[in-house]
Amino acid sequence: MNYINRYKELNAIFDLGSEMALPESNSTIRFFSFKSNTQAYHSIFEPENLFSDKVPENQSFVYPVFVPAKVQKSDKAILLMHGLNERNWNKYLTWAEYLCNATGKIVILFPIAFHVNRSPQAWSNPRNLQSIYELRRQQNGEDRSLSFANVALSERITQSPHRFYSSGRQSLSDITQLVSEIKTGRHPLFSENTQIDVFAYSIGAFLSQITFMANPQGFFSDSKLFMFCGGSIFSSMFGQSRTIMDRVAFDTLLKYYKEVFSVENEQPEYIDKVFNSFNSMISPERNETGRKEFFEAMGSRLSGISLQNDLVIPYQGVEKALGNENAHKRIELFDFDFEYTHENPFPVNGRSDLERVNTSFNQVFSAAAGFLS
Repeated sequence: MNYINRYKELNAIFDLGSEMALPESNSTIRFFSFKSNTQAYHSIFEPENLFSDKVPENQSFVYPVFVPAKVQKSDKAILLMHGLNERNWNKYLTWAEYLCNATGKIVILFPIAFHVNRSPQAWSNPRNLQSIYELRRQQNGEDRSLSFANVALSERITQSPHRFYSSGRQSLSDITQLVSEIKTGRHPLFSENTQIDVFAYSIGAFLSQITFMANPQGFFSDSKLFMFCGGSIFSSMFGQSRTIMDRVAFDTLLKYYKEVFSVENEQPEYIDKVFNSFNSMISPERNETGRKEFFEAMGSRLSGISLQNDLVIPYQGVEKALGNENAHKRIELFDFDFEYTHENPFPVNGRSDLERVNTSFNQVFSAAAGFLS
């Protein structure tokens, strides 16, 4: 695939909710409606403002599905999980199309709670964000990591760092609901007992690791997981970024989950497999033996690629999560010979050698497709 050209072509024609046969492709894009059966967590102390959890878009939405040409129904699927603070599908269209064409499997793009089209348009509109942007800029001492791209998530996390967990729980519940629909034959595209594997990027890998460990209804016992720029223990992540969250929000988040979360939620009614799985991914010493044994037991069902210059989810964090030996066996460490970041591993603009970007994209996704085929 010529990644650069295809990225521009797909983003020029993609229209959320509009089904289409893709030009010069073996794939079509279809859309399906989803209504979450899980209500978002609402704190009684939560202020009523632009950034509250009472978001209709989060409860009822559509998700795009890439379907190989001539496929009416399938018994194989790839669930593609995106990164933190994404407000559109732009980055992932070429990823999904490649995986669809190369594996012949249906690829589902499913949004995490309060992300992409599960968030209000106002969270992406600088005009709506101007006042809170200026207030955070004044309060936080000209923090250079603050931007219009991250101010909505930054404010939501600062107001309530528990949202990181509660949004993740809703996302996991929604994934379970979706997989149940698929595996019981209630989804129009799939046969009963469809095999579902996962391609997960960034925080989507973190959510996927927790999902595989909790393994609701045994749905993921035989599933494969490919992690790209993901897989780290939480305490080794560095989410301060102009496209993710600002310094104050990240510091608030890290402090809460390292020092407060497990104590605040230690009541028996809060503790279950999801809680324990999440908690074990916060820092290396929490259930270290159980966590590492789980990922070792996954064996050949686990694979992935990390990037040498990834500052957000560094490889050392993956080693801490999986154990050094298992990480080195399962997760390859790549380094591209052009300027890249975690948030933008395949830049389509700027000074990078576009031919090298194309080559690196195809290298990563041919490996992912080979594993997931």
